[in-house]
Amino acid sequence: MPDSTEKRVSWAELFFDLVFVFAVTEVSTLLEHDHSWAGALRALIVFVPVYWVWVGTTIQSDVSDMSGPGLRLLSFGVALCGMFMALAVPQAYGDRGMLLAFSYLAARLLLGFVIRLRAKWTINPVTVSMVFTGPVLALGALWHGSVREALWGVAALIDLGTPSLLRRRLSGMRFEAGHLAERFGQFVLIALGESVVDIGASAQSSGSLSFGVGGAVAAAFAVSCGLWWVYFNFAADAVRHALASAHVQLDIARRVLSYGHVAFIAAIIAVAVGLREAVTHPGTALSTGATGLVFGGAALYLASFGYTRWMMFRLVSTTRLTAAAVVLAAMWPCSYLPAVAALVILAGVLLGLNTVESLRVAQIGWRTLLREKVT
Repeated sequence: MPDSTEKRVSWAELFFDLVFVFAVTEVSTLLEHDHSWAGALRALIVFVPVYWVWVGTTIQSDVSDMSGPGLRLLSFGVALCGMFMALAVPQAYGDRGMLLAFSYLAARLLLGFVIRLRAKWTINPVTVSMVFTGPVLALGALWHGSVREALWGVAALIDLGTPSLLRRRLSGMRFEAGHLAERFGQFVLIALGESVVDIGASAQSSGSLSFGVGGAVAAAFAVSCGLWWVYFNFAADAVRHALASAHVQLDIARRVLSYGHVAFIAAIIAVAVGLREAVTHPGTALSTGATGLVFGGAALYLASFGYTRWMMFRLVSTTRLTAAAVVLAAMWPCSYLPAVAALVILAGVLLGLNTVESLRVAQIGWRTLLREKVT
């Protein structure tokens, strides 16, 4: 059980997250308009700065006391910048590119001011984004087409790569394990909430709640429940345990929270977008793009646990990697089935995975499971 003296997630942090509920919705809208590999990459590129603003604020809320009215107002200022970023996302590659760039830069400047209040200026991910990433985003916004995409891709790589490049400088950072792990779990919930909203909105837009639509809603919701179970039944506690017991907490925060969770959340968004088409047209086969989003997104989600488990414990997640392979193998035949049948199969794979893991955890306990020599 968590220690009663641990830092708790504040109401202000939960309010802050509401902006990013909207941001995730806008990213999924952008992806819905283009299911291609290029469209998915463009959606990921604009998602990274949105996610990085949330990560930076979450880290500062963990290592600092943000309960004072002044710092709380600053965090709300960052949230307002996040709101403008979200508004820019659907037209980020059109006429709102500069809005995205300047909103991001303003958010990082506000966050830099928060850091400056408790320490001297130093090289860290926030100052790097103030000096490099923000200006690169602004420069990209001056161009259109492939030049903007390339410059924004570079900006995303700078943000994602900075914690690794500055590992030695930042290795002494200490985090509240329960608080930080819970915060990243809450962002996973935000993404899963988007999948539920997409299911309901698609059912409403179908015109009539027919038997087929109702079946697709049930199957799609089962998929969302399965994704929730994969993370929160076992992995969430494992992340907290790994962060609390790590000699260098930054390594877990960087590899598992910052990097691993961007894969989790991107995968859930992909699945959510694909579920829209499945619920809207349950009796016809999914398009190639939607099949790739639903099954490819689910496979990425499951495979990412293989990465995070190795980073945390140097153990191989055989059950989840096997399930990811099964999902990929099912993608092609499921592309010829009615959408509702494809969702039932995917839900069945997730049910099988969660049943096997739940039985193992119930039998020997998850801490013992971590110590197993899994090959």
